[in-house]
Amino acid sequence: MARSKFFAPEQASAIKQAIVDAEKQTAGEIRVYVESLCTEDVLDRAAWLFREMGIQHTKGRTGVLIYIAVQSRKLAIIGDAGINKEVSPEFWEGTRDLMIRHLRNNDLTGGIVAGVRQVGDLLHDKFPRQKDDENELPDEVACGQ
Repeated sequence: MARSKFFAPEQASAIKQAIVDAEKQTAGEIRVYVESLCTEDVLDRAAWLFREMGIQHTKGRTGVLIYIAVQSRKLAIIGDAGINKEVSPEFWEGTRDLMIRHLRNNDLTGGIVAGVRQVGDLLHDKFPRQKDDENELPDEVACGQ
């Protein structure tokens, strides 16, 4: 696993394990991207990363991006078209609020893990894992500058 300025190896491992565990129960795919600064609208940045990371190419359009700009104190969670047909905006807001509670206590890892678990629970309910399911996207946290 590559070194990160945001996480100690055991923290990055805990986030990856949360993603792996969540994806064992769902056909959905979860990616996490963390960087220091976001100088534009947070949803625009997250949407750009969503496309750049290829999350829109998942089978069933069931990808999710959790994006955090640590120093800018910005957070966005974006679900692909297949998911957004099934969930309300309130779900994403509730997940964001759960994560913010951790982030306000300087618990970046705990916030991400809680968000991943909550997204995984929703995806399990709406998009249960299929017998032929494949892991379509990397599970490691992606980190920018």
